[in-house]
Amino acid sequence: MQFSAVQRILGILLMLFSLTMMPPLMVSLWYEDGAMSSFGAALLFTFLAGAFSWYPVRHHRRELRLRDGFMVVVMFWVVLGLTGSLPFALSDNPDMSVTDSVFESISGLTTTGATVIVGLDHLPKSILYYRQQLQWLGGMGIIVLAVAVLPMLGIGGMQLYRAETPGPMKDTKLTPRITETAKALWYIYLGLTLACAAAYALAGMSLFDAIGHAFATIAIGGFSTHDASMGYFDSTLIEMIAVLFLLVSGVNFALHFVAWRGRNIFVYFLDSEFRFYLLVLLLATSGAVLALYFSGTYEDWGEAFTKGLFQAVSIGTTAGFTTADYSVWPGFVAILLLFTSFVGGCAGSTGGGIKVIRFLLLVKQGLREIARLIHPSAQIPIRVGDKTISSRVIEAVWGFFALYVASFVTMYLALALTGLDLMTSFSAVAASINNLGPGLGSVGVNYESLNDPAKWILCFAMLLGRLEIFTLLVLLSPAYWRK
Repeated sequence: MQFSAVQRILGILLMLFSLTMMPPLMVSLWYEDGAMSSFGAALLFTFLAGAFSWYPVRHHRRELRLRDGFMVVVMFWVVLGLTGSLPFALSDNPDMSVTDSVFESISGLTTTGATVIVGLDHLPKSILYYRQQLQWLGGMGIIVLAVAVLPMLGIGGMQLYRAETPGPMKDTKLTPRITETAKALWYIYLGLTLACAAAYALAGMSLFDAIGHAFATIAIGGFSTHDASMGYFDSTLIEMIAVLFLLVSGVNFALHFVAWRGRNIFVYFLDSEFRFYLLVLLLATSGAVLALYFSGTYEDWGEAFTKGLFQAVSIGTTAGFTTADYSVWPGFVAILLLFTSFVGGCAGSTGGGIKVIRFLLLVKQGLREIARLIHPSAQIPIRVGDKTISSRVIEAVWGFFALYVASFVTMYLALALTGLDLMTSFSAVAASINNLGPGLGSVGVNYESLNDPAKWILCFAMLLGRLEIFTLLVLLSPAYWRK
């Protein structure tokens, strides 16, 4: 382990992250909301922490190994979650404890969207903007953003990219150079954000709300600038715009790149993961709409359709925006939507969950085992599209699933041990590890009522989900620390 190299990179990244305090500071200055000192102090502290970390090892320029990349990614997300909490902790409005500040920061950066703040409509504009910005930075992974800059500083980027980017696209470069790959992903990400903000503004949102909700939509985060979330605007047009951009953001960004470069929209429909992604959301939407109408929750077909569609896409892609409190809907609908979040978005998207491609491979593997019972001697390959999936990939997917279930059960029991009821414990872990946000029971609207130990457990769950289990748990493996 090259601790000096890790320390140097961590220092550089912290100094870069400190610059992200500038936009909310400017917002505070514009609105004169009294939060400037909080952001100024947070900026200074974060920059100095990074400088003190970087300066003693500034001449250490060895190339990173893969295990160093894992350490940098995990350490940076943990440290980023802590330093990102400073504006919340230092602000008088809202008046938040250290635990709540860290929870809100990690929830934003991991694009979970679970909040402990009540009274969003009365917060300073700069705090509201900062929450949305945290999600936007975390959406594609701030490490991938930094990869575009690090090569200029003499730091190899490929190891960080492989450690950060989730799903089967880990070892695939869209362009020959990793810097160009990171830039390509972020150009698409930025372009979608601008388009989403413009659409929201044209549909009637204020410019401030349009930018903030565009950040959260493209990042599939779910934070809002209002307590009522998207329901505040009471606009079917705004809801359908959100549905469109959530669907787009839940797709593998590598697929967006290929379609854009080839100027061919049919590329999407040739992708098995994309088709399965649409199928899952279609089934979830159909089930929700039919149940809402026939249960009498909504007596009008149009209202049942718009409410069901919005919640199914929002929860299914793990965004967590709401136009209604789905936790009080008929039990079938609430559980259906929560379970849909386990599938989540496509690999290489800003969505959470197990990821569509893994779920698809699990289904295909299960069907293959059934076929083997009937034909024991048959050689039955697993195919996705026209590609045969290697046994190594299937083993990795099963390994991920096993660790996912084990981690889920452990944290579920830990939450129950803190005194929470079983429904709240189950849904809180599901909403956190899937980076969803709203759950059921006591966490249907916010997490303010939870005890501090429960919030720290859920912080770990959010990081575990954002870093896709392996990246975080590998550091807890004895084999990782052996030379």
